[in-house]
Amino acid sequence: MSRGTKIVATIGPASSDLATLTRMIRAGVDVVRLNFSHGNAKDHIERAKLVRQAAAECGREVAIMADMQGPKIRVGKFERDKVELAAGARFILDAKWGENGELGTQERVGLDYKGLPRDLHPADVLLLNDGLIVLVVDQIVGSEIHTTVKIGGELSNNKGINRQGGGLTASALTAKDMEDIKVAMSFQADYLAMSFPKSATDMEMARQLANIAGEPYHHKPMMIAKIERAEAIPALQEILDASDGIMVARGDLAVEVGNAAVPALQKRMIKMARASNKLAITATQMMESMIFNPVPTRAEVSDVANAVLDGTDAVMTSAETASGRYPIETVEMMAAICIEAELSEYNKLDADFLNVRFTRIDQSIAYGALFTAHHLGVKAIIALTESGSTALWMSRHNIDTPIFALTPSIATLRKAALYRNVRAYHLLQDSNSKAVLKQAEDLLVANGIVKKGDMLVVTWGEPMGQVGGTNALKIVKVGEFA
Repeated sequence: MSRGTKIVATIGPASSDLATLTRMIRAGVDVVRLNFSHGNAKDHIERAKLVRQAAAECGREVAIMADMQGPKIRVGKFERDKVELAAGARFILDAKWGENGELGTQERVGLDYKGLPRDLHPADVLLLNDGLIVLVVDQIVGSEIHTTVKIGGELSNNKGINRQGGGLTASALTAKDMEDIKVAMSFQADYLAMSFPKSATDMEMARQLANIAGEPYHHKPMMIAKIERAEAIPALQEILDASDGIMVARGDLAVEVGNAAVPALQKRMIKMARASNKLAITATQMMESMIFNPVPTRAEVSDVANAVLDGTDAVMTSAETASGRYPIETVEMMAAICIEAELSEYNKLDADFLNVRFTRIDQSIAYGALFTAHHLGVKAIIALTESGSTALWMSRHNIDTPIFALTPSIATLRKAALYRNVRAYHLLQDSNSKAVLKQAEDLLVANGIVKKGDMLVVTWGEPMGQVGGTNALKIVKVGEFA
């Protein structure tokens, strides 16, 4: 397997036709992100169908990630769509402005989050349009937030607002999110990414809603917490425990905690996710210049490579593939960077294992397979799995040996598309373990992954064909199953 780090690509106007999406998947996309901040239910349902069709054209399964909008706090609309704010000028954010159809002016604009005046105090700093415009709060007068422009610039319709240091009380789950979760479950999104969670409770509520919405389809998605708020950092472990993975969402996070703090936080978050047997996705502006240019900057190349070296499961595109000029080239370049970065990695498996603690049989089998594969230099690890948990646990540690998750579950097949260093294949399993093991071997031989005489480590659960934990490990040479 040439690439272990996975690629999550956002689709939009530039990539929502079958030909382009098929080429993107062939170029290396493993997970397709549907951004619910844009479009309506019909758009997302149609794009989900398109993803499944394109994946079938490519002869493989990819995962779909539905990314909820969350409580994005924005200014309203302006009379002329935008204003130019000068440093030193006075400007009012008014929660009641617009209730009677008023549009923003040079002096004031409305808010979509009516509770903002209650969250603020004099001297608070507000960052608009991803921090490009900075306002200092002078006073709160009823629904009005009176500010002085510290750093000016062009402010256009619906731009986002952050409070420096965090502290806004807006709920992580909005009414729109609740409806969007139902839409995402109608097409069985494999992953649900929740925006702006502050606590484990936010993720637990979202999971409960998703499970209820998915019940008619017998579907439960994996939950990804987008770490975007300053308040999420001290609560990171509890959020991880309540989630299946995190997204290092560097845009809003940088606005709240400061750009300089983000690189170290990124490393810390990825490390914590791996230690907790959770997934990690690194996102925001990774290949930003490729929205307009056919090649990335050297800094962007280093950014992607460093995320790989940090141990991220996946790197993600946003506007680069959703609305950019070069969606296919972006994926190709990102895949090439991942491969090069992985070639330079030093295998630290033994060091990783020194502090591992586990009490479950299936986890001990997973770690035993890694340890055996590392010291015997086997060609591949095969995990015969229903849920995919064994393959996920294996993928949390650095090892050169590729991991193959063979599963009868299509849902598991798609979810495993996000696991680093794991490639999933569909394989039916029954009680005849010898026959299933032979089929597993034949599958890998047919795909050119192994050949006769290669050594493999295989894990599975006995009795085979029933849902249960992995409890068996076998070391074999290709050809021994015959």
